[in-house]
Amino acid sequence: MNPTDTTSPERRPKPWRRLAVVLALAAALWAAFEFTGLRAQINPATLRAGFAEHRLWGFAAFTALFVVGNMIHLPGWFFLAAAVLALGPVWGALATLSAALISCVATFFVVRALGANALRELPGSLARRLFERLDAHPVRSVALLRLVFQTLPAMNYALALSGLRFRDYLLGTLIGLPGPVIVYAAFFDTLAGWMGWTVH
Repeated sequence: MNPTDTTSPERRPKPWRRLAVVLALAAALWAAFEFTGLRAQINPATLRAGFAEHRLWGFAAFTALFVVGNMIHLPGWFFLAAAVLALGPVWGALATLSAALISCVATFFVVRALGANALRELPGSLARRLFERLDAHPVRSVALLRLVFQTLPAMNYALALSGLRFRDYLLGTLIGLPGPVIVYAAFFDTLAGWMGWTVH
């Protein structure tokens, strides 16, 4: 239980209800993007064109799409590949890293506001052991998760619902995320060169 939560147990929503609200939000965002045709417009060619027309506004649009894409479970590598093709490996990696950090922060606050620490309140010894490990080394745990899973939406949701302090979440993200972004940026740039896709 979150020690800072002063809401009485009788009035506090049950964790399953909180999780249902979070899932409903994700489903609503996904449906909005699918059925309005916006999902089909999010592709590397469109993102490259946005950067080519205006770098500043292109980055703002790129970041907004990254935030929403992360909320509806679009993979981060999709945006990284587009940024590398448009800007090259260095600026593409920097643009993606900045957008990814903003996306992770936005997801944390939105999901935390709706679901609080619902996962921590679920019963079960396995969950309790997992949270004990997370609480013992929160920053290191988040950093290692970022190294392996980067901005995986399901992980962002889980961390936001775990009762983890935002400071630890942000610090772990800042430590663990840059390495994989740089490696994948170099990989996509090399792959683009082999395939003749390089346009930056």
